[in-house]
Amino acid sequence: MTSRTVVIVGGGYGGSAVAKALDAEADVVLIEPRDAFINSAGSLRALTRPDWAHNMFFPYDQWLRRGTVVRERAASVDPGGVTLASGRRVEADYLVLATGSSYAYPAKPASDSTPDVLDDLLRTHKELADAGRVLILGAGPVGLELAGEIKEVWPHKGVTVVDPADELLPAFPAEMRDELRRQLDELGVDLRLGAGLSTPPATAAGQAGPFTVATTGGEEITADIWFRAHGVRTNSDYLADGRLTTRTPQGRVSVTETLNVRGNDAVHEHVYAIGDLTDVEEAKMAGFAMQHGEVVAQNILAQLRGEQPAATYQPLPHPMILLPLGPRGGVGQLPTPDGPAVVPAETVSAYKGADLFTGRFTEQFGAA
Repeated sequence: MTSRTVVIVGGGYGGSAVAKALDAEADVVLIEPRDAFINSAGSLRALTRPDWAHNMFFPYDQWLRRGTVVRERAASVDPGGVTLASGRRVEADYLVLATGSSYAYPAKPASDSTPDVLDDLLRTHKELADAGRVLILGAGPVGLELAGEIKEVWPHKGVTVVDPADELLPAFPAEMRDELRRQLDELGVDLRLGAGLSTPPATAAGQAGPFTVATTGGEEITADIWFRAHGVRTNSDYLADGRLTTRTPQGRVSVTETLNVRGNDAVHEHVYAIGDLTDVEEAKMAGFAMQHGEVVAQNILAQLRGEQPAATYQPLPHPMILLPLGPRGGVGQLPTPDGPAVVPAETVSAYKGADLFTGRFTEQFGAA
């Protein structure tokens, strides 16, 4: 097998999976400003339990044996390679775009170096620990998971979750949503649905300081700290020049079943996109990004052997979720041979909540 250069832009869930799979078979160049793969599924627990936070990090230089990590950001991409923000050019035989999406801190870390991420989390932990009342804006999976992690550590701390939507997780069956409501009530989470805020809090997110806000429904809420749990943004600015493809209005990239990028005039046979960046119609979740990565790794390996890539990706027909409320609680829906099935808290804990995938990534990426 002739060695070729595979350039992967983005070292998150999908990009790291591809890098690991191809490390022994090709010259892998991973373009990523961070010094470690971060299991951001653990970010909210790291906020409430900073002694646990080290479990999130898997330094690239500990598991990428042959490959090279270039700690920069991409400024532009074309079918032949990547131009970095520094102006440096990285040529590629194969390109994998895996830049994912951005989300409000603390659900996704704001800093690039492991020590800085840990410092940020510890600083915010201290602010949160001193706050008696917490306001969370957003009742999606992130906001509810944050509420569960806070209640696990500080069961008597007041937690209010506000969202303009009229119901929780409307895409899922009533059985699961009713159980979610029951657990939130049992935890003492004050859920305010069907109303947003008239004005934002006076303090910055994650910064302690008492404030009172009014909802659009006319209610007043007093809290000591607040967190944003909404607002996903696709990381695709480096594609804005259109040299590779034209983005969708959501900033995403159109892909084929083999996850090749559709260019402006033709499909790019040696360029792939995975994860949140793609226009695949499904929830943007880490598990799906890793499945995309497996498909792309198989296809590139086939091309390296001189074969036609044949692995394809088909999204599931029903939404799936594992939403822990602390290490022991939560709700979920998983696929089965007979269709989607609602699973109990014990299953959510076993699959995700107990360790937030730490064991899985320790096995995949190793730990020093």
